[in-house]
Amino acid sequence: MSNPYVLILFYSRYGATEKMANAIARGVESLAAEDGKLVARIRTVPAISANTEATEASVPEVGAIYCTEEDLRNCSGLILGSPTRFGNMASPLKYFLDGTGALWSSGALIDKPFATFTSSSSMHGGQETTQLSMALPLLHHGMIHCGIPYSEQALSTTKSGGTPYGASHVTGPDGSLPISPEETELCVALGKRVARIASLLAGKPS
Repeated sequence: MSNPYVLILFYSRYGATEKMANAIARGVESLAAEDGKLVARIRTVPAISANTEATEASVPEVGAIYCTEEDLRNCSGLILGSPTRFGNMASPLKYFLDGTGALWSSGALIDKPFATFTSSSSMHGGQETTQLSMALPLLHHGMIHCGIPYSEQALSTTKSGGTPYGASHVTGPDGSLPISPEETELCVALGKRVARIASLLAGKPS
C-alpha cells in the first residue's frame, strides 16, 4: 500500500508553474520528514486541441506523468496550479476538472484540503482571479480551501508574486524572471501547510 500523499497537480506551458510545483513539493516533503506520514505526488495534465480534445501521447516524454482519476480520488490533499489565462485557469486543467463528475457524485474529495498556485507575466496579470477560478470546482467537490496566512512574513515583504489566496510567481514579459526568494518561501510554506492540515484531518474521527 502506498504512503498517503498530497497531490500537486499542475499545467505548465513554459515551465514556470512546474518549477513552483517542485518548490511546493519540497514543502510537503519537509513535513513528511518531520512526521513520516504524507509525501508529495506531482502530476500534470496534457495539452488539448481547439475542440477540447486531449492531444498528447498517453505518457509524456519528460517531466511529471499525467494525473489519473485514481490519483485524485485517493489523495489526502490537493494543490492545484496553472498559469493565468485572461484571469482564469488554463483550458487543459479545466478540461481535466470538468471530467471529474464521478468523483463529485461519489463524494471522494469531501473534507480534504486544497490550495492553489499560479504564475503570470505581469504583476497584475490576474493571479488572484486565476486562483479563485481553480477554487470554484474544488469547492463544489466539498474540499476545504487553504490559503496563505499573513503569519508568513514573505507575504508582506514580497515585491513580486505571493497572495493570501495561494502561491504565485511573476515571470516577466519574456518569462525569464526566476522564482524569487520570497516566492519560493511562500511555495514551500503552502506545501507544508496543506500537508499539515491533511495530516490533522486524517487523524480525526469521522
